[in-house]
Formats: sequence, C-alpha cells, structure tokens
Amino acid sequence: MSDQRFIIEMGMGNDLYGQDYTKAAGRAIEDALRHSSIPLFEATGLSHGAMRVVVTVGVQDPEAVDCAALSGKLPRGRASVTAVKGGLNVTNPDNGNVIVIASAAVEAFLPKQAG
Repeated sequence: MSDQRFIIEMGMGNDLYGQDYTKAAGRAIEDALRHSSIPLFEATGLSHGAMRVVVTVGVQDPEAVDCAALSGKLPRGRASVTAVKGGLNVTNPDNGNVIVIASAAVEAFLPKQAG
C-alpha cells in the first residue's frame, strides 16, 4: 500500500549575521510547522508514528546544511530532511555581511486509508 500526501506547508527562515545555513533552514522548517494544526490524529485515532514527514530545504549552499540535526528536531512522524540549491544570499554592500535566506517545504504522508 502506498503513502498518500495529506499536507504540505511552506516556510521561510534566515540567519542575519552568522551565515549559518542550518540555522536558516531550521527557522524555515519552524515557520512551516507554525502554520499547521492537524486534528486528523485525534479524530481518527491514528498514531503519529504512521506519518512519514519529508522536508526539502532550499539554500544557496546545500552542503552546509546539517540535515540529520534538522530531522532530529521534527516533533512528529518518521522524518527526513534534504537540502537542495535554492534560497537566497543577500550581501550588504556597506560591510560585506551576508544574510542567508532559506525556504522549506514540509510534506506529511500517511498510508492510504480504506474507505
């Protein structure tokens, strides 16, 4: 039986001073999660453990993201995080500081339910 996506949320996060891609990605994930409330589990009695969570974060330097650390911070389900090229770096021309901006898509899947 294959999984069926039942939610997708998007978020944005940044690191203003440290040029930390993992921090910016984590904030983007948190932003997406703050937009979600899923009463499905209480309504159906399904376990959160049945949910597969797939997170994709976009940053300018995907190799600099600690995906394992981010997946460990997700509160529910069996989570995986993948970093891809995306997001945005903005350089302040006055002092050279780089602002790292990340985007995130958080998708949740459950096994297809009968009926």
